[in-house]
Amino acid sequence: MTHNFPRVHNAMWPGLVGKGADSEPPIGLDTMLGLTAAAEVNGARFDGVDLFLFDPHVSIDASDEDLARLADQVRGMGLVVGSVVAPVWPPTGGGSAMGHAEDRGRFVAQVRKACRIARKLRELGVRPYGIVRIDSAASPAEWAKDPDGNTKLIAQTFREACEVAADHGERLAAEGEICWGGMHGWRHMVRLLELVDRPRTLGFQADMAHTLLFTLGYNAPEDRILPDGFAWDDPARFQDALRQLTAALRPWTIDFHVAQNDATVHGSGSHDKTGHHCLPDDPNGKLDIVRDAGHWLRDANGQLTRTMPHICWDGCMFPNAVMMQPSTWNKILAAMLAVREAHGWRE
Repeated sequence: MTHNFPRVHNAMWPGLVGKGADSEPPIGLDTMLGLTAAAEVNGARFDGVDLFLFDPHVSIDASDEDLARLADQVRGMGLVVGSVVAPVWPPTGGGSAMGHAEDRGRFVAQVRKACRIARKLRELGVRPYGIVRIDSAASPAEWAKDPDGNTKLIAQTFREACEVAADHGERLAAEGEICWGGMHGWRHMVRLLELVDRPRTLGFQADMAHTLLFTLGYNAPEDRILPDGFAWDDPARFQDALRQLTAALRPWTIDFHVAQNDATVHGSGSHDKTGHHCLPDDPNGKLDIVRDAGHWLRDANGQLTRTMPHICWDGCMFPNAVMMQPSTWNKILAAMLAVREAHGWRE
């Protein structure tokens, strides 16, 4: 391989997101790590993993001893840790970022715990880069009851979270998805980032499956870029839409998920419907993964931004039968390596 940056990571949270009592059983962290470490394409392997800080993977209240064991386990598999997801939602101990004072306090408290874990993993030498991921922990329907007021509340909560992150030497990234109020359309996302106004501490986490839906205006039809009923038979118009979208959000982007999407929404378990993650070779996928990743990893002039030292594959809500097949992770790794070869560099 010509390039060794950005490092390629696999997300561990697809073992938990959309799983549980009302869906398929969760897949444990040990299994997810094993599947990741075993993937191989022409001698190349994943460089690391991104983590969800919630049981049964990594407790948000993990002790220093727990984290030392985790660091040893990850290091022993030839991997590192990158970005981590803070469990800011009410069912996981957090609260709505636009809720009452108690809700917002729980949100910030979960960010504080996540930043403490992220910093500890850095100190243990297993986490050389990465961010702490957040969202508004609120639905678009609730947000729509008072759009201006709720956006201002989310911004206030995010600013408080930024203070916590800065105290820990961490950066936060807000992942825009159609299922998170105030972040469910690209213009709403930009406005929120501008209102928070902490560019050194808060940025945007782009996921190719979710940002595709931004262009279609799911849950924010006023922000659609592609026309209603777009038939996917005009690739030039689609590329123009991606250029418009990324021109607005790329300057804020500090974390990036490679993914495929078939332009539909999907939910499982208790997770609301959001961008449908597909396998990289899904015949219904609307993205040319390598080409379209370039809109995020290169600037408007086609020059590499080198903004992110790692990129991560996100396959949320894949069926367990798919996730347990080694061939799944080999396909995903091959897609990640192709992105790096097209848009990477060597250090």
